[in-house]
Amino acid sequence: MDDVDAVQAQIARTMLQSGDWVSAHLDGIAYLEKSPLKYWMMAVSFAVFGVKDWAARVPLALSAIALCWLTFRFGAWAFGRRAGFYAGLTLSTCAGLFLFTRIQIPDATLTLTITLALWSLLRALEDDEPRPARWAYLMWASIGVGLLLKGLIAALFPVAAGLLYLFFAKRDWRRLRPVSGAALLLAIAAPWHILATLRNPPYFDFTMHSEAGSYRGFFWFYFINEHLLRFLNLRYPRDYNTVPRLYFWAFHLLWLFPWSAYLPAAARGEFRPVDRAARVRLLAFCWIGFVLVFFTFSTTQEYYSMPCYPALALLIGAGIVRGGKPVLLGTRVIAVVATLCFLAVAGVLIAVRGVASPCDISSSLNKNPDIYPVYTLSLGHLSDLTVNSFAYLRLPLALAGLAFLVGALSAWMAATHRAVLGIALMMALFFHAARLALVTFDPYLGSRPLAEALNAAPPGKLVVDDQYYAFSSIFFYTNRSALLLNGRVNNLVYGSYAPGAPDIFLDDSGFERLWTGSERCYLVSDGIALPRLVKRVGMDRLHVVVASGGKFLFSNR
Repeated sequence: MDDVDAVQAQIARTMLQSGDWVSAHLDGIAYLEKSPLKYWMMAVSFAVFGVKDWAARVPLALSAIALCWLTFRFGAWAFGRRAGFYAGLTLSTCAGLFLFTRIQIPDATLTLTITLALWSLLRALEDDEPRPARWAYLMWASIGVGLLLKGLIAALFPVAAGLLYLFFAKRDWRRLRPVSGAALLLAIAAPWHILATLRNPPYFDFTMHSEAGSYRGFFWFYFINEHLLRFLNLRYPRDYNTVPRLYFWAFHLLWLFPWSAYLPAAARGEFRPVDRAARVRLLAFCWIGFVLVFFTFSTTQEYYSMPCYPALALLIGAGIVRGGKPVLLGTRVIAVVATLCFLAVAGVLIAVRGVASPCDISSSLNKNPDIYPVYTLSLGHLSDLTVNSFAYLRLPLALAGLAFLVGALSAWMAATHRAVLGIALMMALFFHAARLALVTFDPYLGSRPLAEALNAAPPGKLVVDDQYYAFSSIFFYTNRSALLLNGRVNNLVYGSYAPGAPDIFLDDSGFERLWTGSERCYLVSDGIALPRLVKRVGMDRLHVVVASGGKFLFSNR
């Protein structure tokens, strides 16, 4: 897909082809704000399987599988095998994990490292653990790997949750081997940070403000601008949204759906550290509490709280096994919601039974360019849907209806264990329906048909109208550079001021001179921009090569 999805994949390909595994680049511009491990994993996948879109997703898919397995093992160790099974099932079939692993963001892999670090902390502190040193070093190694995934947050969360746990449980912190463990952490994480600083001078700048037009090297941008100023919402460029605090908290009912219905059951149990299960509950609350409170005072994306999903899943799994009225009530809530969803899907299918579905789905969607920032949210495109657009989604809707029917019948009629399995089956079917829907939306969310037409066209200079992210899949599927028309914004602003950065940015007058010149050129643009382009160069100079998903590939000859 366009946006961050193809961006990450293209960075990984550039690393593999250039041999520069230290500094990320987009369209020749230094991209210094993110840690590199996610790119390294994708690049290795490309080296093994070839540069393909599905190969870019292999590391993330394996990370999600490993995270669910680790949550199961953690839960089985803490609460028993059945509770561990429910914990793993909860995490693997909750809406949030599915939704936030459709795009190439490292949060599922980050969550894996944090979960492993905190389980290792508990194992190292257990009095009956035969190899506490190994678990202590595994904790430090996990934190070091996390630092290479998403920066300082990967250390802050497990360290803060661990310190809170040590304080409340009154455990001996020396069993964690802090000196030798910290040395191991630095051995893993420090080399890249040092190399990135040396290769992208100036080396050390502690300026506490951020503005357009300045370049202060990797160290300042990565540590000061991307970490500290972003936390304070003072970062420039401000190329991110922040979810209102109330929504950030309330949306967990959706991200954990359907298992959020069992949160009251999860809150029960002993939290004084009298036995292993109680110690895990105490750690889980320290873990969840710090993550949620931290982002309450920071800039907040919807998926930022993913690192606490395993802790919530552990408590939910233990709560389901404990049973009682809260579990029965949660099952009934799921039954009601699934029934209402089934009726809603049936109503939509009836409403579009005679509606035609020509072309692709973009022809029946609303276009809302004025709310572009909302599109960066997970459900941002819901406002584009119309009644007629559901005519393109009959198959995924029918499968979703079947899923909700299975879930409703299971939750109404079955005993707890079978009800839980039926609810999990509901989510598995629903996820498959969502995947089919994404296939239908592909021309709208991505630009592959335009890239394929460009690959088949005669050679020429490529211009992309808007920022790199708007048509990032063009870059991935063609593996070529482009000029960006009015695209010196957001993520490429900072690197564009680095010494030796290529001049890839065009304004309207520069585009007009290029387009009306003698060189063959191609332009990728959204249909919404057509009136502006016609005003600059005239309709007779915009020859349509291909149109797809409301987007166009033009040629000047």
